[in-house]
Amino acid sequence: MSLQPEKPRFRPYTGAAAGWGALRSVTRFWLDSKQPLKNLRALLKTNQNGGFDCPGCAWGDSPQDGTVKFCENGAKAVNWEATTRRVDAAFFARYSVSQLREQSDYWLEYQGRLTEPMRYDPASDHYQPISWNAAFALIAEHLHALDSPDQAEFYTSGRASNEAAFLYQLFVRAYGSNNFPDCSNMCHEASGVALGQSIGVGKGSVTFEDFALADAIFVLGQNPGTNHPRMLEPLREAVARGAQVVCFNPLKERGLERFQHPQHPMEMLINGSAPLNTAFFRPALGGDMAAIRGIAKFLLFWEREAQAQGESPVFDHAFIEQHTHGIDAYLATLDATNWEDIEQQSDLDLAELEQAARLYRNAERVIVCWAMGITQHRHSVATIQEITNLQLLRGNLGKPGAGLCPVRGHSNVQGDRTMGINERPPAALLDALQERFGFAVPRQPGHNVVEAIEAMLTGRSKVFVALGGNFAQATPDSTRTHRALEQCSLTVQISTKLNRSHLTVGHDALILPCLGRTDIDRQASGPQAITVEDSFSMIHASHGQLEPLSPRMRSEPSIIAGIAQATLGRQPVDWAALIEDYSRIRQLIAETIPGFDDFNERLQAPGGFHLDNPAAARCWNTASERANFIVNPLPDSVFDQAVRNSGELPELILQTLRSHDQYNTTIYGLDDRYRGVRGQRRVIFVNAADIRRLGFEAGQKVDIRSLWNDGIERKVEGFTLLAFDIPPGQAAAYYPETNPLVPLASHGLGSYTPTSKSIAIRLQAARTDTLIR
Repeated sequence: MSLQPEKPRFRPYTGAAAGWGALRSVTRFWLDSKQPLKNLRALLKTNQNGGFDCPGCAWGDSPQDGTVKFCENGAKAVNWEATTRRVDAAFFARYSVSQLREQSDYWLEYQGRLTEPMRYDPASDHYQPISWNAAFALIAEHLHALDSPDQAEFYTSGRASNEAAFLYQLFVRAYGSNNFPDCSNMCHEASGVALGQSIGVGKGSVTFEDFALADAIFVLGQNPGTNHPRMLEPLREAVARGAQVVCFNPLKERGLERFQHPQHPMEMLINGSAPLNTAFFRPALGGDMAAIRGIAKFLLFWEREAQAQGESPVFDHAFIEQHTHGIDAYLATLDATNWEDIEQQSDLDLAELEQAARLYRNAERVIVCWAMGITQHRHSVATIQEITNLQLLRGNLGKPGAGLCPVRGHSNVQGDRTMGINERPPAALLDALQERFGFAVPRQPGHNVVEAIEAMLTGRSKVFVALGGNFAQATPDSTRTHRALEQCSLTVQISTKLNRSHLTVGHDALILPCLGRTDIDRQASGPQAITVEDSFSMIHASHGQLEPLSPRMRSEPSIIAGIAQATLGRQPVDWAALIEDYSRIRQLIAETIPGFDDFNERLQAPGGFHLDNPAAARCWNTASERANFIVNPLPDSVFDQAVRNSGELPELILQTLRSHDQYNTTIYGLDDRYRGVRGQRRVIFVNAADIRRLGFEAGQKVDIRSLWNDGIERKVEGFTLLAFDIPPGQAAAYYPETNPLVPLASHGLGSYTPTSKSIAIRLQAARTDTLIR
């Protein structure tokens, strides 16, 4: 690899997902780590018993059988973290913060691992070394100076371990706040809200083993080839055994089309591949709710037809009668929704909807999976509740091979929420903490990401602490978010690698370097294991395999304990004693978090243990004590009223997405292999007919402007138009480059999730309009 990218070009990719392309990519990143032999040994311990959990996505695994358990992007994540390159005091002496701001996000992270704590010096515009104790004392000083604990924001990335997350929430609540803006606010918050109301638990109901039993797997708004590559294998196996894999996605992503298995020698030798779907539908952006309603409306028609003819019912009446509430109101809504609205909003015709409905009806056991393509719209909560309604009609919950599967991103984003990283925590959690630790737990709701940014912008919040992540780039409305951070009296970043958040400094700023998933974590009692929870509620132990680059790096639990000790003393626990042996932290988890009884003992089982899911056992923790059919009207528009009041009509609807050389805001490289993009990121994918309609040429550079009625201009410049197989009226571009286009006030109803998949935009010719062929 090199920081000097190849000449930008665009050429359609003809290969299958994974296969030789993935092996070449893994090899390139492996060699570039500068310690290939050590990293190869580490890679072979990824997701293995006694090894470490992949720092990439939250996809689960089959019971450990000794086979290779990492994918291309997991290998990138491991090699990216396990590099010998260092960002130390000498690096920060060489570069000022102003100079570093001129570099790309890719360049910043490529510089290597952060190795010692640093404090920003505004006089010199450089970061300078600081001792750990001085850093902790500085944080405590700022926290004690606040008028209220609610003037501090405590952000969490989904890569933090269960142990770190538990300590973090305990410290912050003992300090006096529920301000927990979290990366889940920007991705699956809509899933948690919707499922909590519908089935009583805000997470998926399936296990990994259910995929081998399903008759049909519906994949909505998800690109597993790039975002969750280990999911490709169960999809391939499902097709091979005759199950239906039904995809809904506006883009015909290669990772939903065909797959070449890197561990199948014959397939690799003959350069073969296997299909990954049996049907593919391309709805409008935000049209999935209408499509699902269309499927349900067909089921209702066939149910009545079966009743009239004395045939077997389509609905699972026993399940509906015993386990659900609200069926009559939902069926009335199906009757009242006309087909014209369904076709218009979904952009699918009746024949396509009927085909999808028949595939659903003919399957006895159905899993529905979804990701950001569903959750990042204004009506995402309603869409997920519509998906749940569909599953309830045929009893596809709480039986083997069926259920709901929100596919999480970060490797422990689900675990962090389980541990209490929640700005609106359940009363049961607060009661348990108060009883066990003996302090008055704050009860008022805290801030999510949007509310935290608004509070910092207005000066109501003055201290920002980030446990991992890249808040400045991951959040919407980037210009305003950067301004919000810069207005803080103190910003603290607990991080493994340099990113733009470290350069978006408050009046005072700290960088605290932490160990990563691959690093050996030695404490007083010896090497420690941490734990994570995957998308299927499996709790795994993770043991780092590589020596840390510097003795001045500390683990996340150790850093949190240091901050807590400096701020609160030895209350409500002896923080330093907990860090000596993480089993002590897990004992506290067992005493306060449901489902973790005998945590340390159960963790010894190969592959960990499953955290019981009440909905999977058909126990419904809802007010009705049943699974709820929840009625929502189809939206009048995917856009907020502020777009419709902007005085302009959108030319295109933009969705933001990842490139294949990217994981969330981490940019591994400047290529997007499956979409044929090389050496560039500032591109926008548009239908060729739309390019002509708008008076441009493919390859021309354009500026992109989003529409919102608040008087703020939101624009990104110099994007190359790429003619792409995308439905008319739609566009797609990479984040974080396009996050400045998402208004802070444009978020999902009931979830506050940014509407990053339905941005109203207009294009204009860039000042530099050189064509790239």
